[in-house]
Amino acid sequence: MTKLKVAPKNNTSNAFFYLIDKKSQLSKLPLSSGEKKIVKSQLDSECFCARVQTDGLNKLVILVEGDKEASYARENFRLAGAKATQWVNEAHWSTVQVESFSSVEEAHFLFAEGMGLANYQFLKYKKAPKKEQNALSTIQFSKEQCNRQQATELENLIASVSEARNLVNEPLNYLTAVQLSKEFKRMGKEAGFKVTVWNKKRIEKENFNGLLAVNLGSIDPPTFTIMEYKPAKPVNKKPIVLVGKGIVYDTGGLSLKPTANSMDHMKCDMGGSAAVAGALYAVAKNKLNVHVIGLVPATDNRPGLNAYVPGDVIKMRDGLTVEVLNTDAEGRMVLADGLSWAKRYDPEVVIDLATLTGAALRTVGPTGIAAMQNGAGKNLDRLRDSGNNVYERLFEMPLWREYGDMLKSEIADIKNLGGPFAGAQTAGKFLEHFTDYPWIHLDIATLAWSYSSDGYRLKNGTGAGVRVLYDFLKTR
Repeated sequence: MTKLKVAPKNNTSNAFFYLIDKKSQLSKLPLSSGEKKIVKSQLDSECFCARVQTDGLNKLVILVEGDKEASYARENFRLAGAKATQWVNEAHWSTVQVESFSSVEEAHFLFAEGMGLANYQFLKYKKAPKKEQNALSTIQFSKEQCNRQQATELENLIASVSEARNLVNEPLNYLTAVQLSKEFKRMGKEAGFKVTVWNKKRIEKENFNGLLAVNLGSIDPPTFTIMEYKPAKPVNKKPIVLVGKGIVYDTGGLSLKPTANSMDHMKCDMGGSAAVAGALYAVAKNKLNVHVIGLVPATDNRPGLNAYVPGDVIKMRDGLTVEVLNTDAEGRMVLADGLSWAKRYDPEVVIDLATLTGAALRTVGPTGIAAMQNGAGKNLDRLRDSGNNVYERLFEMPLWREYGDMLKSEIADIKNLGGPFAGAQTAGKFLEHFTDYPWIHLDIATLAWSYSSDGYRLKNGTGAGVRVLYDFLKTR
């Protein structure tokens, strides 16, 4: 894990990164007149980075393109940090220092965030992981620009995203629903939040019939995990509840997916639960003064044993009956139980996160999150602001009543599939049936998994959702 520190007096950094967004800021840099002249000539030749070396010290000036839009300007520094991470590791530098002379607020933190996230590796299953381990281990700030608490907060946030990425990248032959709950317990113990895990017997007792239906085809039992962080005097009188989809692997059930480009990455279908746990990890590690509860219904979705089939009717825990038309629409079945259980907390707002539909990805693309809401009001506005701030942006989609008409069933109260149109919205409309509180639905199928690296969003599990939730909870 990348460490973030305030630089000690006996600074032993391998390189110093000086950040600017205008060439006129060169005059502020702690460089000699000769060094500034060299740097200016390099930057004048349209270089992104200028480098000088004096007495064995590597000094790199990073000119980051500005933008009138604040979210773009901030993101540019994160992307610059990700690019710099590649250079650092190629040069085998273990410790670097980052200082900002830019007009963009917190540019040094944004740059370091991009570096730390881009420095992530999942080497657990490599034969010789040490040989492949990145060189960068520590990012330092000057004491004039950062205090220890700020450095620790960012380090904890990066670590929380890494925890979420680890969970998504784990294969099913390790990360079953039971193992997922054990990982949550470990995270709770490390960070300081309470974790309660229900076994199948308790799940049956509470009539979580959506979760039980999806689990019928599996030899592994389901779990339901309740995570809670509650400081002594939280700022919120009512808890904020996060619900994460915990499908540890999705074959589609009897509505079997094709393998190529469809089933081969379905270990990521618990990305919503990873985001919830990662957010709680960050909140608890940084001791935010906010009461948060996380709920995760978890199972895999397989076509074996007594698997539920298209045409089955499931009576949900609140009495609503659901006609199953597609067993691959399983995420909404398990989320329904979590959303239903959330009612007992009298929440301020409930936010669910799920890799729910391919329709969301086709609509929004891999550049944002599909969002829907009912009664969330200012909470959605704040969450949208947080999305812009961390560049996990929200695109709100409607939940018109006509989408509810698409879910009408001839033999049950509703069906679990709306038809060929508006797939993301009808999925959201399905979930809405199980809420009676301010609610926001985030379909993170758009961001949770990446087929290629893009800046600090590396290939495979991205940890999407952790940073936007943390920013939202922090500003609460």
